[in-house]
Amino acid sequence: MKSIKKKIWISAIFLWILIGCEKTNQAEWVYLFDGNSLKGWRAFNGTQLPSGWGIKDGSLTFNTELKNEANYEGGKLIIYALDKFENFELFLEWKISEGGNSGIFYHLNEGFEDIIAPEYQLIDDLKWSEYNNDNKLEEWQKTGADYAMHTPDTTKKITKPAGEWNTTKIIFTSKLVEHWLNGVKLLSFVPWSKDWYDRKNKGKWKTTPDYGKFKSGYIGLQDHDSPVWFRNIKIRKL
Repeated sequence: MKSIKKKIWISAIFLWILIGCEKTNQAEWVYLFDGNSLKGWRAFNGTQLPSGWGIKDGSLTFNTELKNEANYEGGKLIIYALDKFENFELFLEWKISEGGNSGIFYHLNEGFEDIIAPEYQLIDDLKWSEYNNDNKLEEWQKTGADYAMHTPDTTKKITKPAGEWNTTKIIFTSKLVEHWLNGVKLLSFVPWSKDWYDRKNKGKWKTTPDYGKFKSGYIGLQDHDSPVWFRNIKIRKL
């Protein structure tokens, strides 16, 4: 009888620990945008939120007229400035206008005129070319790509038409990075590995020595002269 009671007691303690761990994991998530407040958001290299950005129907929205890439102006990138993140899991929902272009930056640091941070690409894969003189969209430019570095697995990718909500997840650790889209892992890579440096030194970033060098930084959302919507932006440190 004592043995049975002891087993029950041990099982109860184990269950209590599991429940406690689950609650702790849930508490680790921090909302960067909850649909109600713009607290923490401001311009990259600025102090205020740029014009065009605001809340509409519970979404963090950039309201603008869609421009052809040939007439690109941009310059209204925003960052969540209350904290910097090193290893993390980021989750958000987003949708983009037809022909639109945007992106999610991480490990973003200020003091530079141009953006030199890694980017999870957001773009209208299906109709961007139609709105841009039939210019070809390369795989490293398409949604889910580690922009100009790593391309998505096209055999798994679920591409939704513009105007529909998507989910994105980015997991970053010094040992492995993962890009997810609509519940599917599109790519993974080891940051600062030999392969990473080979890609950097041979591609778009070969003349940008500071690209991707920072081990922590801000989360940023790109203005690329396209209407774009974000919601349920949350992150947890790993």
